[in-house]
Amino acid sequence: DKAREGIAYGNVGNAHQSLGEFKTAIGYHESHLKIAKEVEDKAGEGNAYGCVGNAYQSLGDYETAIDYHERHLKIAKKVEDKAREGIAYGNVGNAHQSLGEFKTAIGYHESHLKIAKEVEDKAGEGNAYGNLGNAYQSLGDFKTAIDYHKCHLKIAKQVGDKAGEGRAYGNLGNGYQSLGDYKTAINYHEHNLKIAKEVGDKAGEGRAYGSLGNTYQSLGDFKTAIDYHERHLKIAKQVRDKAGEGRAYGNLGNAYQSLGDFKIAIDYHDRHQKITKEVGDKVGEGNAYGNLGIDYQGQGDFQTAVEYHKRHLKIAQEVGDKVGSATSFFNLGRSFELQQSLSKAINCLRSSVKMFNSIRDDLKGEDEWKISYRNMCETAYTSLWRLLLEQGEVEKALFAAEEGRAQALNDLMELNYGFKTTNFQSPHLEESTQNLLSFPRSVTVFIAINEQDIVFWVGQDGKDLQLRKKKLGDKISSNLNGFLRFLIEAASLELNVRVGVKCEDRSLDKLGDENVSNERSPEIPAEPVPFQMSVLRTLYEVIIDPIADLIHGDELILVPEGPLCLVPYAALLDSNSRYLCDVCRIRVIPSLTSLKLITDSPDDYHSKTGMLLVGDPWVQEVVIRGEVKLEELPSARKEVEMIGKIFNTAPLIGKEATKDEVLERLPS
Repeated sequence: DKAREGIAYGNVGNAHQSLGEFKTAIGYHESHLKIAKEVEDKAGEGNAYGCVGNAYQSLGDYETAIDYHERHLKIAKKVEDKAREGIAYGNVGNAHQSLGEFKTAIGYHESHLKIAKEVEDKAGEGNAYGNLGNAYQSLGDFKTAIDYHKCHLKIAKQVGDKAGEGRAYGNLGNGYQSLGDYKTAINYHEHNLKIAKEVGDKAGEGRAYGSLGNTYQSLGDFKTAIDYHERHLKIAKQVRDKAGEGRAYGNLGNAYQSLGDFKIAIDYHDRHQKITKEVGDKVGEGNAYGNLGIDYQGQGDFQTAVEYHKRHLKIAQEVGDKVGSATSFFNLGRSFELQQSLSKAINCLRSSVKMFNSIRDDLKGEDEWKISYRNMCETAYTSLWRLLLEQGEVEKALFAAEEGRAQALNDLMELNYGFKTTNFQSPHLEESTQNLLSFPRSVTVFIAINEQDIVFWVGQDGKDLQLRKKKLGDKISSNLNGFLRFLIEAASLELNVRVGVKCEDRSLDKLGDENVSNERSPEIPAEPVPFQMSVLRTLYEVIIDPIADLIHGDELILVPEGPLCLVPYAALLDSNSRYLCDVCRIRVIPSLTSLKLITDSPDDYHSKTGMLLVGDPWVQEVVIRGEVKLEELPSARKEVEMIGKIFNTAPLIGKEATKDEVLERLPS
């Protein structure tokens, strides 16, 4: 029975393919193809073409894979096999995606999805969702990608497709990793690894190890990362997965690069780059060039670094890789800065920020994702305003720093109140400084943190913008952000309020379960502060002293960032033991743009419904100067109970009551 013999060859080939034995699989599929042609089994011939195409794709030979998949597609159409036609569309799409042709791939995957729905092929529908998710992930549209991967995961569970379920977990892990949510990413990658081992998918197991390595590398755990990448490399070689082998070399290079061992990193990145050219992986080739640029930059060879970054940028723009474009622009900017070509560096950094904002805009209403992704891109924003300051562009530096502030909040205001903002800049960035800082009787202080300096832009209505700096490099041994966090924790100890309360750590400096608690946690001693004085006085010296001579009038508006948002400004003490709140009224705002949008908007822009929530601070243990204790605010529940008693017992019940009559009976 020649027909059955051919089918058996195909099935054996599929089994070897699942074990990652791709060359063996090709031999069996070619035997199936030969027999299908002999017995004139057109459907079998088409299926064999598709299977051979998948095997070549797994080996990284994408051009050959496309040729076989297109033959499969042609036959499926000819015999009117809609289900196989859909599968062929998906396979052609995957091959184009591997070549970096993401928009072409999306077209094929959408055709697959449409047919899968028509013929009620749930497993095929799930695979189409997964492939679409991968394509949008490569384009930097992470929200759309995650939505598609969730659809794939749901269907894979419904139909009992364990391998598909594992792939969906892995793809979701990649999506969350791109957003900077590493804890969620690790959880998904571990699910993927577990399933890959269960079903015997060696290639999938290797990919899971590689993804876990990338996530731990992002967390700074390079030793664990290298261990996972070496496991990935070993498996990729075993199953002859050339593309996977190249990615493993690239990831190992990244880990050694992070450790500062640029010589080893260059060796690994060279191997990655050679394999990407062999298999036609354009995106991987671009990433390899970018990594080599960073390696040579680390060795001080800035000219070679620039050449590699330009190659990366060219490929990223060709394939529509937004993340790659933004990253290569940033790396070019860093190289030009080190060459002292500051104007070129600034132009590159502007392009980088613009591209990062474009990616962020695709996240739509997902505020947590926006904030997490923005934190990942922090260096690009900081580098831009820092270089502008070095060029003496004080106002432009302020606008650049302001652009990165409270972006998610500004988006919400646009959504709720109809403000029209562009994708790439805040609405007032091109206005004069006087207009941006024009708040009568108020001194406005915009604060930004550099590597070891605090920078202040001080403006007052109608006056020139003043720039001040507080240099702390000689007083701290660690990074400035860490030093400020220690100061603020010590200030909380000094005030005896809310010390040691745990919150979710968005930066995930350490990986672990951190539960948000409503109870007071045990007090944890802060790091010792290198000043022999009150911590509140120290904070005053660090933040207020540099601008004290510019504080005039009855109001001070502060626009802090990072840990400075948590400073108890009202309680800061000057050298005469006078609290800052005794000098002026203090307002702390998230960004200049947020305040400007509110103050400039007409009354009918603001919501007239809903409720105002007012927090009740923990003040039971607050002691001022050893004597005065603060009382708690009256709780909303007590207010409601008192009002309820009045209306239940007062003679007003049963008749219309005026506002004055009601107020007369309320407790003072």
